[in-house]
Amino acid sequence: MTDRRGIGIIGGVREMQEFSNGLRKEGKTIAFVPTMGALHEGHLSLMREGKRHGDVLVASVFVNPAQFGRNEDFNSYARDTDGDLRKMESAGVDIAFFPRADEIYPPGYETYVEVTELGKPLCGRFRPGHFRGVATVVLKLFNIVKPDTALFGQKDYQQLQIIRKMVSDLNLEVDIIGMPIVREESGLAMSSRNSYLSPEEREKAACLSLALRRIKKSFDEGERDSLALLREGYDVLAGASIGEVDYLEIRDGETLGDKAAASPGDVAALAVRIGNARLIDNTVL
Repeated sequence: MTDRRGIGIIGGVREMQEFSNGLRKEGKTIAFVPTMGALHEGHLSLMREGKRHGDVLVASVFVNPAQFGRNEDFNSYARDTDGDLRKMESAGVDIAFFPRADEIYPPGYETYVEVTELGKPLCGRFRPGHFRGVATVVLKLFNIVKPDTALFGQKDYQQLQIIRKMVSDLNLEVDIIGMPIVREESGLAMSSRNSYLSPEEREKAACLSLALRRIKKSFDEGERDSLALLREGYDVLAGASIGEVDYLEIRDGETLGDKAAASPGDVAALAVRIGNARLIDNTVL
């Protein structure tokens, strides 16, 4: 392990496992925040909360090739190791884990994890194999870091539900904490992919949260018909000339099943493409 100012840095899988084993032998608990780097305030909110849930806070940075499809942005995805380390240190991270791809997926690797039904709707329809890659790498990171608690943002709502289901189905001894979406002043959900947006596109993207707020307002005022609620959201997107909408849907908040009539706890979720960015957002009704 190397040290940089107040933060320890681990790069090897075996070293991370041995470090975690040592902590557990000492009776210490581990909180964990897995990321793909290019950190922003949303990630840092998870880390600051993580300090409340473990004696030692570990955050990982790994741009996971298994969750990127063909022609997606794996090669261009933002990477900023020095900046990420400074931000992690400011958020109180004790250990920064930077695993190498050839250790996570060594030559001959062929074992994957898939949460079948939850991975089919929403983003699963447009990014085949994506959630298989997510579930696989998260399970591997859990086996390496051995956390007691792991924190994930609710912006990736489907991902959060898939991870919760995987933990339940596989009897993993880790508590999953979902954290609220952190937004820019305009309402745009913070995302590493926001860096792809031009100033004009960023202004246009602010309508995503407005569309969701309009749906939630109508729901709070008593509307329950899903199609009527979705029309409210589509009107906002059309007014901002958002033409590439992958989906805008209302789904059961736990199973992600279709809902003809919305009820409390359901989720309104969307994915749109603006310029070079594919952006997602959601709100719980």
